[in-house]
Amino acid sequence: MDLNVIKIAENTTNYKSVKNYSHKYKHKNAICGDEIEITLKIRNRRIIDFGYKTKSCIYCQASASLLSRKSKNIEVSEVNKFLNIANILFKDDHIQIPKHWKPFDQILKKENIQRKECLLLPINALIRIIKNYDG
Repeated sequence: MDLNVIKIAENTTNYKSVKNYSHKYKHKNAICGDEIEITLKIRNRRIIDFGYKTKSCIYCQASASLLSRKSKNIEVSEVNKFLNIANILFKDDHIQIPKHWKPFDQILKKENIQRKECLLLPINALIRIIKNYDG
């Protein structure tokens, strides 16, 4: 197991339900049964608070932890740009990701392809929320 994944997952700062959230989505991985619930507070097209709760493996927990930390205080459109390229990172090591999202290089990589669905579960849940965002 990749020690970076464990280290990232250990940061549970945003493992919570956001009070007075504006958006909520629960997503389940049909392959392994991992579950995530994301609660967001979006104001003026910016994610001002991000909480997640999981019943999942350490890969999903690491992805959720990193995603929650990197998405806070960021405009929804900027988050969406990253979400649109996240899946490609498993296939192409030469994709240029914005500096802010660079820590995802540590987990969304070819070496973790067997855990791709686990790592993408939080990302896919956030994609669903943003797709329905009307801001």
